[in-house]
Amino acid sequence: MKYFKTTLLTGLLSLGFAAFTYAQSPNVWKSLSEVTYKISEDNFGELYVPVFSDKVKQLEGKVVEADGYIIPFEGMFKPEHIILSSLPLAECFFCGSGGPETVMEVMLKTPIKYTSKRVKVRGKLTLNSKDPEKLMYILKDATLVD
Repeated sequence: MKYFKTTLLTGLLSLGFAAFTYAQSPNVWKSLSEVTYKISEDNFGELYVPVFSDKVKQLEGKVVEADGYIIPFEGMFKPEHIILSSLPLAECFFCGSGGPETVMEVMLKTPIKYTSKRVKVRGKLTLNSKDPEKLMYILKDATLVD
């Protein structure tokens, strides 16, 4: 009976820990949506500069997973450097529906083939508020997650 109670208690604790860990796993796109913008001016006009929330700042440098759709750019698809959108192509940021927080640049360790299906990648998140030629979210050293 003592063995049964110990095993049951260990099993319940393991389940509770697993549920706690899963509950703490952030939806990265939801977290990344916590951004505002300030307007700055340069020689070319107004720029919208991202102001990241504390929640987003805590993700910088961390390994995160993001799922979404590869955005094809005519003549620009590079299998090791993709644009990932949380929204399908017809609703993505570049088509006018989503905001800039719904896309990220992904630098892959291993090139991938283009697909119109949803993919999941894992990599180290970098925040960009300085270089207007890059997206504000960049995933580096990324791999495709099966």
